[in-house]
Amino acid sequence: MSDDATRHREKMEKRKAVQDAEVAAKTLEKGLLMVHTGPGKGKSTAALGLMLRALGRGWRVGMVQFIKGGWDTGERHAVAVFGDRVAWHTLGEGFTWETQDKARDIAACRHAWAVAEGLMADPTIRLLVLDELNIALRYDYLDLDAVVAALTRRRPDLHVVVTGRNAKPDLIEAADLVTEMGSVKHHFSAGVKAQEGIEF
Repeated sequence: MSDDATRHREKMEKRKAVQDAEVAAKTLEKGLLMVHTGPGKGKSTAALGLMLRALGRGWRVGMVQFIKGGWDTGERHAVAVFGDRVAWHTLGEGFTWETQDKARDIAACRHAWAVAEGLMADPTIRLLVLDELNIALRYDYLDLDAVVAALTRRRPDLHVVVTGRNAKPDLIEAADLVTEMGSVKHHFSAGVKAQEGIEF
């Protein structure tokens, strides 16, 4: 074995020992509150990836979409094959600039939150995605304190993912995991429209 290969192997053996010790020190298991926020694309997409992973493990999952309206999306078609293992609720009426009716938007978000609370209470749901809840909170369509309190007191084994730009500091503080998606470059800026199979 060459000197370079030997040095690499010794370095990786040390790295593995450190990594193994760090993994072994993590002993807690609990339902996580995860927040996907930031100006970049991919927040809901990442949540859908978690949903797919959970389905692959045999879990029952839920999705409540707070803002997105009646789009015909690929993800909705994809999860349909899982039947009642997915509780999917698209309850928004479209983005606020489309509806142009604040009272209607607030009513839709309140209804969506009531459905979300019902799913949080359902012991068969192990992962719940609250898609664009951050938008509803940003516009004060829902009471932030009440939402954070409900998410904090959810049952111990329930994982919840909240998506949307501009996550409120109180929600970030309550969360176990917060990922901010940055925007480095977006094809929309170059005139490329939203495309089936990529955006929806």
